[in-house]
This record gives sequence, C-alpha cells and structure tokens, in this order.
Amino acid sequence: MASTIAYLVHDLGDAAVARRVEALQAGGAEVTLAGFHRRTAPAAVSGALALALGRSHDARLGQRALLVLRTLLVPGRLRSMVRRADIVIARNLEMLAVAAALARPGQALVYECLDIHRKMVSGGVAGRILRFIERRLLDRTARVIVSSPAFERDYFRAVQRWRGPIELVENKVGSLPEAPTSGAGTADGPWVIGWFGMLRCRRSLTILGALAARSEGRVRVLVAGIPSPDIFPDFAAEIARAPFVEYAGPYRPSDLPRLYGRVHFAWCIDYFEEGLNSRWLLPNRLYESLAHGAVPVALAGVETGRWLAVAGVGLRLAEGEAIGAALGALTPESYAALADAARTVPPGRIAFSAADHRHLVRQLETLVR
Repeated sequence: MASTIAYLVHDLGDAAVARRVEALQAGGAEVTLAGFHRRTAPAAVSGALALALGRSHDARLGQRALLVLRTLLVPGRLRSMVRRADIVIARNLEMLAVAAALARPGQALVYECLDIHRKMVSGGVAGRILRFIERRLLDRTARVIVSSPAFERDYFRAVQRWRGPIELVENKVGSLPEAPTSGAGTADGPWVIGWFGMLRCRRSLTILGALAARSEGRVRVLVAGIPSPDIFPDFAAEIARAPFVEYAGPYRPSDLPRLYGRVHFAWCIDYFEEGLNSRWLLPNRLYESLAHGAVPVALAGVETGRWLAVAGVGLRLAEGEAIGAALGALTPESYAALADAARTVPPGRIAFSAADHRHLVRQLETLVR
C-alpha cells in the first residue's frame, strides 16, 4: 500500500513544488497538498488537489507570520489532512511551524529547506529568535531535506548544531530533452547570455545590462521568468531602457528548449543574498542549463562554482563583472570546448532517474513508526 505524504508548501504556484510532487508520486507515494500562494491559487498541482491557505507575499516575513497564526487558529480541513498522512513534509520554516502544531504525536515530520533567508543568520534579535524557533521545531523533526551540501555543512551543522539525518536532494531536472538545444547556432554572431527563472538579483541585471550596452551588440542578453516586484517594481520598463537586452516574459517548463536554443551561456550568478544563501545554493538554472547544453556562468568561490569545478564544466569567474573580459578572450575553438564539456556531463549529475524517486520515498518511509 502506498504511503500518504502531506506536503505543506509556501507557494502552491512554485514550479519547484510541482516537481517535488511529481517526484514523490513517481517514487510510489500518494501526495496531498496544502499551502499559501503568491498569485492565483491552483486547484491542483501535478494531479494532487491543492488546499489553499491564503495569499502570502515574497520578502514580507511579518505578513507571512500573521498568515501562519491565522492558519493555526482556524485550521479547518488542514488538520485532518495532516493527521491522515503517514508522513508530513513542510517546505520552509513557516510551514514546519504549521506542521508541528497540527501533527498527531509521533507523526513523522520532514523539514524541506531549500533556501536560508538572510534573517536566519543575522546577529540581531530577530535572527536569534528565528534560529531559536527553528531549533525547537528541529527537535520535533525526523529528517531534513536540503538541495545543496553547503546548507548542511555551513548552516544546519555549523550554525544550528543539528545532528539528525539530512537528505541531499539537488534541484535536478525531471528528465533530459532528447538532444541539447543550446548554442544559438554558432559562435560567429554575438554571444547571447540567458538569465532565466526567479528574477530577484538587481546586481545581475546591472552587470548584464552594462555589458550588453558596452558591447554595442557583440553581447546580447535574453531574460525570462518572474521578476520580484519588491526588487523590480517595473521590470518591463527597466528592460525597455536597456539596449540589447530582451525580456521574454514568464515561461512554462515546456518553453525551456526554445529559450535555451537562443543562448550560448546561462547566467547562474546570484547576489540577492550575497555571502549567505547566494554562496550556498545550487540553483535550478544550473541543472536546466546543462540539460539543454548551455554553458553555465558562475562565481568560482561559491557552491555553484565548486560544483562546476568538480564536473569540469562552465565558465567560472572571480566576480560577475569579469564576464566581459572572459567573453572577450573566447575564440570559436575555446567556446566549442566549453560547449562540448557542457553536453557531456553524465545524466545522473543533472537529471533524476526513476531509481532516485524510489530512493527518496523509501528513505521517508523508514521514518514511519
């Protein structure tokens, strides 16, 4: 009989949530889903009916805390959904608080932590309070899921001193395309850099926009995804003022082959939480770019750069501003070597297999008493 997993999430519309639901289902679990939403709440995610708990807002911890409190005061159907499950996975700290409050005694709780908010490591009062709350909730947690080894090494072990089991589940793609699509044809025309995904790093836009303007068309930038309204109140207007920068708008996973087919390089640099989460994470775009044959661009001194160094691929820079010099030094032959390396990364490094999904679910099932 399939195990039932109640999955509590911070944003029902997050594409990564859909990927996790699909992975759990592929591993043999029956998934029930509930969570907040940033935009319109979907009725279902990857076939799992979704219980919407209210609209939250990015980067507004106070509002999200009030939403958690309201959910706990009036849990409605959520309490029975949680208690009927064999295992509860809570994505992010606020959902772990909800899960711990509503779960039955002894029920298996799993904390999925794929980002470390800067306030979690701040030295101020708020940071100390948040870390204390998280430590108390970790006492009730049976396992933690992280997407980068740096989250385990530099945060949960070094900062929170947690000694429980941690499962590394990287942000790999669900499947590989039949053939790499990247390359924008040849290296004879302008270099094209793609910046895709959640768009929340102003410094990245500044660097890429300045490079494109300075190059007078020899370097172009293609941007696609959802900009953070807190960082970019009028993103389309900013792009319209940037020469040789194009914004293709939001996209669906099925659009990725077309988008990567237009670029040579994938911008995998992030300064949004510089020195903290940006140093530790392994972003979705790292795996997506390699799956489609694009050459990732990353900082050498962060976890993404270390991943690329071990794999022997990518363009690794000391600083994002060095991208202009790096492209200026490229020849068609040196680009071809970079592209060939990107297209020969072993599939298991960038895409999940059926065995990976089964392993994850089996590991979770060991937690059931």
